[in-house]
Amino acid sequence: MTTFRSTPLFGGALIVDVPSTFTDISTIRQVPDHQEVYLDKDGFTSIIFDITERVGQPGSGPATDGAAMTTHLEDIVDSDIDTVKVWSTSDTKYSKLPEGTPAYTLIATQTPPPPDPSSSSTAPDFTAIVMNLIRLESESTDILITINVPHIKGEYTQEEVDLQMGKQGKLIGDAVEIAARIWETFKIKDWGLFHEV
Repeated sequence: MTTFRSTPLFGGALIVDVPSTFTDISTIRQVPDHQEVYLDKDGFTSIIFDITERVGQPGSGPATDGAAMTTHLEDIVDSDIDTVKVWSTSDTKYSKLPEGTPAYTLIATQTPPPPDPSSSSTAPDFTAIVMNLIRLESESTDILITINVPHIKGEYTQEEVDLQMGKQGKLIGDAVEIAARIWETFKIKDWGLFHEV
């Protein structure tokens, strides 16, 4: 059972529960001002909270918001979009955000090209991406909360993961549990934050 702790983000303007085994990466290395990054001390999973400019057309709806999700996913995976497979997309309700705030969750996997046999790199077999998008049109802001779950040989049971068959395995299951806790606890305390970034 994962234990969580209430965590202030961006100087306390946002607050959310993150797993207690996750540590703030900015204590180790520099992180851009528009991001907060947490890394699991006991594994390879990371959570990135990213405040970005709102993308796409004005208004909200499946076409507009779906296009925005695609744009953000392409930004995350950079030029490797052809190595990505999206498994599911769903509307998401954040308990502590104003009623009707458009929010979505996407689960995808990114498979890197086969490693060079001469290199000793421990590239993951694939990385699962649980991407959450909150659209704040009046603030001209999109908030992205991305949980990245590298699956490295020996660190997970291959037979337990078959997304085609609906089998997520433990690591993706844990990431979905983290996402569900974020949906319940993510709260904006200072809306002025979006005019500073």
